[in-house]
Amino acid sequence: MTNNRVSAPVSIADLKALPGEPLYGETVRHFVRRTGLPVPYVDNQVVECLRYLYLVSTYPDRLAGLFLPVEQPIDEIWHYLILQTREYRTLCEAALPGRFFIEHRSMPYAHYRQAPGRAQVIEQALRWLPLYRDTFGAFGEHALPHWTMVRFLHDEMGLSLDDIALIGTGREG
Repeated sequence: MTNNRVSAPVSIADLKALPGEPLYGETVRHFVRRTGLPVPYVDNQVVECLRYLYLVSTYPDRLAGLFLPVEQPIDEIWHYLILQTREYRTLCEAALPGRFFIEHRSMPYAHYRQAPGRAQVIEQALRWLPLYRDTFGAFGEHALPHWTMVRFLHDEMGLSLDDIALIGTGREG
């Protein structure tokens, strides 16, 4: 089953409920202990990991096989969730909208970049932006450090978060 559009923004509370409080809280505590980062920052990382999984589950036909557009710490959170095999299977097959097991395959960016051309890599990286906006609302400051393309567009290209929110709407400046 593939949803092509989410009707209302998915809230942070809805995302946190997907894995269930025991696994969500355990994941945050694990990464606070492991990294020494403050709880609110790690909490945002776990939310962005769940947003990534939610998007893959909602739009498999458009996102399957694309390079992971989030930073390494988000990928590490995903690895941690995968290691909780029973709960991860339930998350994928019962809680996320696509109801299928989301597999993971590690591939270094340098290797991935050699397969498609540069234009295709950019198109694929940008493909996430309108889907994220339509599903969760515009990227906020809390999400900025965790999504590679958003951070690049903001920090390196000088786009505001409002400008980034317009990508894919036909109203880009």
